[in-house]
Amino acid sequence: MSPEQIEHRPEQHRAASPSAAGRKVLDELHAANAPLDAAAVADRLGVHVTTARFHLDRLADAGLAHRRTGSEPRRGRPRILYTPAGPERDEESREQLIHVLASALAAGDTASTESVDAGRRWADSFDPLTDTDPAAGLVDVLDRLGFDPDPHEQQIRLRACPFRDAAREHPQVVCAVHRGLIEQLLEPSGTRSRLVPFAEPDLCLVTLEPALAASW
Repeated sequence: MSPEQIEHRPEQHRAASPSAAGRKVLDELHAANAPLDAAAVADRLGVHVTTARFHLDRLADAGLAHRRTGSEPRRGRPRILYTPAGPERDEESREQLIHVLASALAAGDTASTESVDAGRRWADSFDPLTDTDPAAGLVDVLDRLGFDPDPHEQQIRLRACPFRDAAREHPQVVCAVHRGLIEQLLEPSGTRSRLVPFAEPDLCLVTLEPALAASW
């Protein structure tokens, strides 16, 4: 292909090869355990949120990432979430798989115990929380996973759940996994927690032991 042909290629074709900064953003999407918004990407890369949003939108326009509006209710501008393109991140297939696994595990007599253990193993994939403020570290993990956490005194309000449909159908599995995850993350600090699934129709609560909980 001649230089002139390259220069006059359609913009969408040129965008398919992201810049070095765009590749870093795409790497973060692939490394994440859940969809990320621009603020989360900006925090991970140490750049301004406007810069992160610019690269995320270019990746989405090039077909290298998918974007969708967050389902959680919030005032003002809705949160836009991004995932890397590819069959491994197909949302519909992912949700179907979660339902199948939750249904299979729920059929057993030890579903809750096994699910808590699975959540504890999941926690091992995250960096240890800081000793100085483990509750704030927990909020950060829950935010990256898409729970839209809202810390308030000794509670963390979870305004969204990336597995909500499966959790409604099989709370003894999905919610137990989340309970194990939270307990394991907090265990090294000695902070005790209690997960209250669906305290309201679209709200779950994490309560922390008052004597050990951090203040925000």
